[in-house]
Amino acid sequence: MAMFAPTILGTAEPPIPAARQWASRYDGAQGPALDLTQAVPGYPPHPEMLRRLGEAASRADLAGYGAIEGDLALREALAEDLSLLYGGTVGADEVAITAGCNLAFAMVMKVLAAPGDNVLIPTPWYFNHEMALRMAGVEARPLPCEADAGFLPDPDRAESLLDGRSRAILLVTPNNPTGAVYPPEIIAAFQELCERRGITLVVDETYRDFLDTRPHELFAEGRDFVHLYSFSKAYCIPGHRLGAVASTAAFQEQLRKALDTLQICPARPGQAALSWAIPSLREWRAGNRRIMGGRAQACREALSSHRIDAMGAYFAYLRLPRSAPDAVEAARLLAERNGLLVLPGPFFGPGQERHLRLAFANAEAERLGELPKRLLWAEA
Repeated sequence: MAMFAPTILGTAEPPIPAARQWASRYDGAQGPALDLTQAVPGYPPHPEMLRRLGEAASRADLAGYGAIEGDLALREALAEDLSLLYGGTVGADEVAITAGCNLAFAMVMKVLAAPGDNVLIPTPWYFNHEMALRMAGVEARPLPCEADAGFLPDPDRAESLLDGRSRAILLVTPNNPTGAVYPPEIIAAFQELCERRGITLVVDETYRDFLDTRPHELFAEGRDFVHLYSFSKAYCIPGHRLGAVASTAAFQEQLRKALDTLQICPARPGQAALSWAIPSLREWRAGNRRIMGGRAQACREALSSHRIDAMGAYFAYLRLPRSAPDAVEAARLLAERNGLLVLPGPFFGPGQERHLRLAFANAEAERLGELPKRLLWAEA
């Protein structure tokens, strides 16, 4: 009989399949199911991007191993893009390409934390971050964020939670699950805290392409931090699993050990297509940002009679009315009765029993208009 590691046994089941299992019992009475569980772009990749992906997949020279840290052309293109967006100068030697941003986070944590260490994560948190740390034997230490403060993390409260085994603080902005966007001054305060305490600030900016302003000044100021990025959302290619880590050359030297062990090299056809797409699709990306802004507005209008505690690039974080059951039961009933698939707050950490996360980005504005009907039971 197989013996399983305590770290994997203590890790939660993947949340999204659970929500979709609830929906399997939906009878269709309210029309086709409305799936707002997963943050996926609700429109296809650019046609030229698709053509180039297909062409690259047929190239023999891209079927072999590539550079551990990713192909140079893509690292150069992303470094230039980072420099343009954030100011300062980012070099290709400060960028590594990864097989998605989830793996980027897991590998960065291999560099920073050992079993028994801890990493501070604002709650509510993105469940895969906590899962990755738990599997590695690293404590995901909650940094509670309050709805009345817009779910923004407090640097002073964070400092009170640090101890001798703290190795990093993770920020996710725009945030998953709440959508909250952290102001540059808060990010700067966390960077100063990390520098003062001799630990590392890690900033997951998967959704930064959907902001209209510069997210922070850390690159421009040449600060020593770790930036995580995903190509999945901006370029609509989540199935190609490509992300990135930007950090100092010294950090990259250590990161290469994890890169070589856990991925050897990222998939190369997608890298080839992205090296073209980054400079060529800036206007297309800007158009998509406007589309997402329209969907956010449609979601806000549809939920005008409900309490939205936070909303951002991809997500609305909805507070349940007093008449509704706890969040897990509420999400189950919404899926089974009304065909509305959402994720309950407890999937995102402690203290979230009265919240639901709606990933509105993958639904067109017309379908978001169905939300009042789908949520009618909760108003009774």
